[in-house]
Amino acid sequence: MTENGLPGNLRVRPNVADLLGLLAIMAAAVIIATAGRHMLVPIPASEAGTIHLNPAWLPAYAVRTTLRMFAALAASLVFTFTYAVWAAKSRRAGQVLIPLLDILQSVPILGFLTFTVVFFLGLFPGRMMGAELAAIFTIFTSQAWNMAFAMYQALRTVPSDLEEAARCFGLTPWQRFWRLEVPFAVPSLVWNTMISMSGGWFMVVYSETITVGNTDIALPGIGSYVGLAIEQRDIWAIFYAIVTMLAVILAYDQLLFRPLVAWSARFRTDDGTTFSAPDPWVLTLLRRTHLLRQICLRVGDAMTRIGWLALGARPSAPRRTFVPARLVDTAWLTALGIFAASVGWKTWAYGSTHYTAAQVMQVIGLGGFTLLRVTVTVLVSTLVWVPIGIWLGLSPQRARRAQMAAQFMAAFPANLFFPLIVVVIVHQHLNSNIWLTPLMLLGTQWYILFNIVAGASSYPGDLLEAARNFHVSGWLWWRRVMLPGIAPYFITGALTASGGAWNAAIATEVASWGDTTLSARGLGAYIAHATVAGATDQVGLGMVVMAAFVLLLNRALWRPLSNYAARHYTFD
Repeated sequence: MTENGLPGNLRVRPNVADLLGLLAIMAAAVIIATAGRHMLVPIPASEAGTIHLNPAWLPAYAVRTTLRMFAALAASLVFTFTYAVWAAKSRRAGQVLIPLLDILQSVPILGFLTFTVVFFLGLFPGRMMGAELAAIFTIFTSQAWNMAFAMYQALRTVPSDLEEAARCFGLTPWQRFWRLEVPFAVPSLVWNTMISMSGGWFMVVYSETITVGNTDIALPGIGSYVGLAIEQRDIWAIFYAIVTMLAVILAYDQLLFRPLVAWSARFRTDDGTTFSAPDPWVLTLLRRTHLLRQICLRVGDAMTRIGWLALGARPSAPRRTFVPARLVDTAWLTALGIFAASVGWKTWAYGSTHYTAAQVMQVIGLGGFTLLRVTVTVLVSTLVWVPIGIWLGLSPQRARRAQMAAQFMAAFPANLFFPLIVVVIVHQHLNSNIWLTPLMLLGTQWYILFNIVAGASSYPGDLLEAARNFHVSGWLWWRRVMLPGIAPYFITGALTASGGAWNAAIATEVASWGDTTLSARGLGAYIAHATVAGATDQVGLGMVVMAAFVLLLNRALWRPLSNYAARHYTFD
C-alpha cells in the first residue's frame, strides 16, 4: 500500500487505456458542445426546422436525440432524489405528493406539450433553446414518474433489521440515507432507469415535433425523422431509423447501463456468493487505466466523506416536540380539505359553464373502453412477463444476455408498427377497437418485465438455498417463495405499467400511415382528435377524466396492494 492508502501497483502515470479514455471523454465533450451551440441559434436562422430523410443525416439526428434523452434522464434523477425521497420520508407530504404523482403520470404527453411548449418558447423567444427545453421536458415526463415510484417503493421496503442496525450504529438521517437507503434502492433504480430510457424512446416521436398555433418546429432527431417517414410512407427511411436506434441503444447499453447493472449487484441484500458474473468490458478497461482510475477513486472518496457527514440528530438524541403531533395532523388535514374544496369549487364552476352532463358522461364512457384495454394490457403483460422476468432475474448471465434485447424492444416506438397494424386491419377488415390494443401493450409491458427482473435479481440467495434444502418446488415454490418475494417490485411495475398504458392510449388508439387513419373507441382517441382539432376545452375534459380514472384506480387498487406488500413481503 502507498502512503495515501491506495494499492502499490496504482500508478499516476497515464497508460494506453488512459489515452483511449481521455480521447473518448474529449469526443463526448465536443459532441455535447456542438449540440449545445445548435440549441442557441434563432429558429428562422437555420435549417433546424427541416428534416431530411437521407440516411446520411441520421448520425447527427441520433446524437441530438440521445443528448435530449440523457438531459431528461439527469432531470429525472434530480426529481427522483428530491420528490420521491420527500414523499417517502414525510407522512404528511406523502399524502399530497403521491396522489399528485398519480395524476402527473396519467396526464397525456400531448397534454403536457399543449401548455409547456408555450411556456418554454416564451422563456427563449425566437430561439431553438425554448423548443429544445420543451422536448426535453416532454421526455422527462415519460421518464421521471417510473423512477420516482421505484425510489419511493424501495425506501418504504428497507428491511427492518437493516434499519435496526443503522440505529445501533448511531447513524444520523443523512448517513442512514446514503449508507443504507440509497444502496438498498440502487438495484431497483438502475433497472427502472433503463426502462425509463426506453419509455423516452416511445414518446420521442411526439416530443421532437413542436406545434404552436400555425407554426410547426421539427427538432432534428430520430423522432422527427420517424414522424416524417410515417407521413411520407417511406418504409426504407423507417428501416434506417430502426438500424440507427439499435446502434444507439447498443452504445449506451455497453457504455453505461451494463456497467451500472454490474455495479448495482454490489448492493444486493444477499451474501453475494450465490451468483457471480464477469465485469463488463468498460469496467475492465477502466480498471486498467492509471490516471482515470486515480481520478475515480478520488471522486469516490469525496462522495463517501459527504455521505458520512453527521447531518441531523442521532437516534439516541432526545426529540423535542413543541406542538402535539395530533394537533399538527388536524391542522394539516384541515388545510388539505380547504385546498381540495377550493380546487373542486373552481373546477365545478368552470365545468358547469363549458360542458354539458351528457358530454361529461360520454367522455366517462370512453374512459371505460380505455380502462378495459388497460386492464387487458396489464393482465396479459403479467401472465407473459412475470415467469420470464423471474427466470431472467435469477441468473445474472441470462439477465445480462437479455438486457440489451429487452431494452431495444422496450425502446421500439409503437409508431413504427403503425404501417403493419394499419395495413393488416384494412386488408383483413378487422375491428380496430380490438386490434389497436396490441400497440398499447408494446409500450407498457416492459415496466413489469424490468421490475420483475430487478426483484428476482435482488432476491436473497440464502432464502433460495433454504428453499432448495427443504425441497420446496412446483406451485408451492411460486406461492410461498418467489411470488411474495417479488410482490413489491411487481406492484411497482404494474402500477407504472397501468399509468403508462393510460398515457400511451393517446398514441395508440389512433394509428396513421400516410393518408389512412384508424381510430379505436376510447378516451385516448378522444383526446388525440381534440388536440388535432385544436379544441382546448375537450382536451382539458379528456385529461381531467383520464387523471380521475388513474387516481381512482391507484387509490382503490394499487396503493392498498403496495401498502400490503410493504407490510408483509419485505425481507426482515
